[in-house]
Amino acid sequence: MTQKPTVLFVCVHNAGRSQMAAGYMAELSGGRVEVLSAGSQPKEHINPVAVAAMAEEGIDIAHNTPKALTTEAVKESDVVITMGCGDTCPIFPGKRYEDWQLDDPAGQGIEAVRPIRDDIRRRIESLLTQILPDERV
Repeated sequence: MTQKPTVLFVCVHNAGRSQMAAGYMAELSGGRVEVLSAGSQPKEHINPVAVAAMAEEGIDIAHNTPKALTTEAVKESDVVITMGCGDTCPIFPGKRYEDWQLDDPAGQGIEAVRPIRDDIRRRIESLLTQILPDERV
């Protein structure tokens, strides 16, 4: 990818997993990646436990708002990461798609959300080495 890559994170409610992933990608890429997130059935608010888990990492996602998944968001993305939303994401040729099998943090306490958060961070770090191979991550 020669220009700034765009990564879209999609989960059902855009309230937990995709918001944590977007927060990590924005933080760890240092602005070198355009970050989008959306949900197939977005909630009104972000999961407060996800907000607390990310705050422990020094990343503030408290003011983010869940957004509905649109065809346009998929079209403008280079990489589309889905997290438990099945086949609701439109498929376009030339895009890179990954489905990350992650537990849903909805209704979970902070102790259960931390391992999900940490798994997301590891996946983001790995993805960054792939989409920004010539840069230090």
